[in-house]
Amino acid sequence: MTLTEERTPKLFSGPHLPLVLGVIALVTLGAFENRAVGTALPTMVREFDALGSFGLANAAPNASYLVSLAIAGLWADRRGPIPALRAGAIAFTLAQLLVGTAQAMPMVVAGRLLSGLAEGLLDVALMVLVARALPAVLRPRMFSLFAAMWILPSVLGPFVTGVVTEQFGWRWVFLGAVALLVPSWLLLQPAMRMSAKTEAPERTEKQIAELEAWRAALPWAFAASVALFALTLAGDQLENHALAAGPAVPVSLVVLGLAAVRVMPRGTFVARRGFPAVVAVRGLGGAAFAGTGAYLPLLLTLRHDFSPSKAGITLSITGVSWAFGSWLQGRDHGLQRASVLRIGLTLMTAGLAVTSLLAWTTGWIGLIGWMFAGIGMGLSSSSLSVLTLDLSDAGNSGRNTSAAQMAGTMSIATALAVSSTLLSLKSDDPGPWVFGTIITASAALAFVALLTSHRVRTVTSQTSQ
Repeated sequence: MTLTEERTPKLFSGPHLPLVLGVIALVTLGAFENRAVGTALPTMVREFDALGSFGLANAAPNASYLVSLAIAGLWADRRGPIPALRAGAIAFTLAQLLVGTAQAMPMVVAGRLLSGLAEGLLDVALMVLVARALPAVLRPRMFSLFAAMWILPSVLGPFVTGVVTEQFGWRWVFLGAVALLVPSWLLLQPAMRMSAKTEAPERTEKQIAELEAWRAALPWAFAASVALFALTLAGDQLENHALAAGPAVPVSLVVLGLAAVRVMPRGTFVARRGFPAVVAVRGLGGAAFAGTGAYLPLLLTLRHDFSPSKAGITLSITGVSWAFGSWLQGRDHGLQRASVLRIGLTLMTAGLAVTSLLAWTTGWIGLIGWMFAGIGMGLSSSSLSVLTLDLSDAGNSGRNTSAAQMAGTMSIATALAVSSTLLSLKSDDPGPWVFGTIITASAALAFVALLTSHRVRTVTSQTSQ
């Protein structure tokens, strides 16, 4: 073994091991909770005789997640990741206890709001903690693990939740998550102590001004949360209450657009070179992938007579192919990060174009296209996370992380709202042109993201030198 090999940092050895295991445990726990809710919620609303609250319970965490991201970014940059991480863990615990002991549907909705708050705090704080505790060379592999930790929850989560719900009751799905949080938290303690000892860098006048500008934008993040909540509910009620829900969709989209201008980094909407281009690509790519994935099970069920269990194959394909793409980007392939990003977006664009064939044909070639789109999403999403930290410093990594996450959340919500409106026009019998339009539009968005990704190249190259 050479001296260089001995000095090469390893992800699963030495001082990094507790951090890696703790982050893996927390991400896996969050993924299981995310998948568990979808399985347990139908039982919960039936037990409380509150079917009308199903959409509300689903929309609640999305709304609180958005404003939580903004708060977490500012908090992590001002005080470091530890306070936000602790607050996220407390909010997660309270959310699970509130839902697990709920006596009525309002308690469930309140718990779901807390759950979204916890997710935003934990997502940003973990990213900042990884940025501070891990050397840059290990970040690509770390983010590949983030994606890999969603495989088992995606494949086994619904089954495990179903068994627990049937044998012990749905409450234990949430109460059990609290017990699993304890060992995950203990594993993170060494990295948290190390981060707490790290002195905050001296802020320049420019950085202080940027922090103040972000704080001034917090009300707009709250407005975006409210608009996202209204948008989700309006989409759910569009078919049955078109008179009330119809106007709510364009109004919410306008508010969401105005808020996005305020909270996104300057230059995002013109894809200015550097980090603004990274944010723009994340928004475009996220909307492209989610805009198709949300409707594939419905497409297979309505157009090709798939059973619900068979239609769920798209979710399995998503989890496995995304994780595989993320694993590929974490390998030592000798390519610049921007090149890996473009390869991923190319695969996504081509894969979505092939997936659109499912709207007209019954062949499995469309699902193969979806598999390649998932691989492309894994390559590009993890690369964007690495680029976000590469183009950040200790003073703005929290805000940059939250801005990138917010871009994805808002663009996905917008894409789904537009698609839902299109689908509602032909809800009695959506023909192939409806699904074909949705998927083709997603492929077009992925292509725009690919073109935009070239705006990342110059600054990334300079950063890596």
